[in-house]
Amino acid sequence: MIAIKKAPSGNRLRRTRRANPVGGCPLTAALAAIGGKWKLIIVYWLAESPKHFAALRRAMPGISQKVLTQQLRELIGDGIVRRQPTGAAPSPVEYSLTEYGQSVLPLVEGVRLWGRNHMARLAPGTDEAQGADK
Repeated sequence: MIAIKKAPSGNRLRRTRRANPVGGCPLTAALAAIGGKWKLIIVYWLAESPKHFAALRRAMPGISQKVLTQQLRELIGDGIVRRQPTGAAPSPVEYSLTEYGQSVLPLVEGVRLWGRNHMARLAPGTDEAQGADK
């Protein structure tokens, strides 16, 4: 009897969009697309220039390969990131922002600036930091 091997199911790129958990709510739709710990950081690094997977891993040392792959797939599925093979398989793949993905950049910059101010507010020696300890 000859065994027929199936191709691993994990190697196919799925481009499905996740359903909005609260129908008709723009905030939950936005959070479904760009929420979470890593997505805005990925968009931030891709805004600088297109990057290979390894370059993204180096830019974000705290992210695992599995999580980066998952987050990139979701961003691709939502039309925010483009995946472009750079040659014949198994060549490296380059990731870049789509035109739609570039529309997220003002939000990324706003969150970055807010984060900088928040860090300064909580820095040791500030009134807000001392009040937070109480």
